[in-house]
Amino acid sequence: MTILLATSFEPDERAQWLALLRERLPGESITDRREGGDAAHVDIALVANPPRGALAGLPGLRLIQSLWAGVDRLLADPTVPADVPLARMVDAAMNEAMAETALWAVLALQRDFFDYAAQQRHAHWLHRPQRRADETRVVVLGAGQMGGTVRRRLEANGYPVRAWSSREGAWPQVLHGADIVINLLPLTPATRGLLNAHAFAALPRGASLVNLARGAHVVEADLLAALDLGPLRHAVLDVFDVEPLPADHPYWSHPQVTVLPHVAAQTDARSAADVVAAQVRAVRAGAPLRHLVDRRRGY
Repeated sequence: MTILLATSFEPDERAQWLALLRERLPGESITDRREGGDAAHVDIALVANPPRGALAGLPGLRLIQSLWAGVDRLLADPTVPADVPLARMVDAAMNEAMAETALWAVLALQRDFFDYAAQQRHAHWLHRPQRRADETRVVVLGAGQMGGTVRRRLEANGYPVRAWSSREGAWPQVLHGADIVINLLPLTPATRGLLNAHAFAALPRGASLVNLARGAHVVEADLLAALDLGPLRHAVLDVFDVEPLPADHPYWSHPQVTVLPHVAAQTDARSAADVVAAQVRAVRAGAPLRHLVDRRRGY
């Protein structure tokens, strides 16, 4: 049987993945090319934004393993077989990277470091009141693997944290009193556009948003209005509806927006290859697979 690597990676990154996978799975046939009669032998597909149709016509396919944490693009692609188990990437190294980014953003917002950076650009020397971590209330949207890791990291640094998942209800009341909201929700029909004017109105004046999940969670016009007119003080954004973010987008020049180029928690090929290898061995042994996606819920 054959393992197909179907990705949008550049040649160097694709070569790195092939080398790591072949090292961890000796004896397996692993290829990034679909040629001739090979399709009939493919039983596992490893994917990262695969070209449309790349997974169609694979009659022996038994597992689709995403190399990325998000699977919304795969679920939206009608050429991805709906009857084949789909697993998302859950990697401890990625979770820790996300927690590092969240902690950085929360620290910077708590201690006004984004404002001090703006002051430097204008040669302004101005002291601001120093708030404590235990006075900074954080709400983490998303109670999964990443959300749990982020919550523990923030609590270890003295922040009071509440976590919320889309199955819990109480929206947007959970936002009441939050100084910082961190979005780590999966993108589903129920969460698309969840961060809108109604949600922002539930926040106290001076609150901030950190979006590390998907751009489509945010209604852009509502976010810009909330920044310009209140209640939002600042937004740290790592994800966007259109990526790369267009050069003329207002986020780039907005004084209350910090833009990251979707780098909050990149897949670490070294550790993720270990996750993939464990899944492949499970398929071969007929053992239970981990982190399978519930297609009805969308994650």
